[in-house]
Amino acid sequence: MSRFLLDSSFVIDLLNEVARNERGPARAWAARNPGAELWISPVTFAEVLEGATDIAAVREAFRAFRWQTIGRQHAERVALRQSRSAHRMGENDAWQIAVAEAMDATIVGHDPGAFGRLGDGYEDHLKP
Repeated sequence: MSRFLLDSSFVIDLLNEVARNERGPARAWAARNPGAELWISPVTFAEVLEGATDIAAVREAFRAFRWQTIGRQHAERVALRQSRSAHRMGENDAWQIAVAEAMDATIVGHDPGAFGRLGDGYEDHLKP
């Protein structure tokens, strides 16, 4: 079974598609991966909640996902990645990568600028 860490770009698309009752790229991706373990991090939750107009609906929608907490091991990965990189990443992206690496998961979203360098560790849900 494949394990995926859902980036906010994916979750926002998914929630919007569900709210509009349409089958867009996020729902199509989910349909192509029926047995996948879908995980979210506190970073994903915070980013989605930040732009939400209906916080209660977002909280309810997030009950469908598995949660990966963030701890010391992730902080160490972020610090090493950021200190060794010639080009620092956005902090939230660095945290997402650290979480995905620690849990051996693929990041799903639409942010090739941040995650494209991960190769097989990243799936762009907008590309079939």
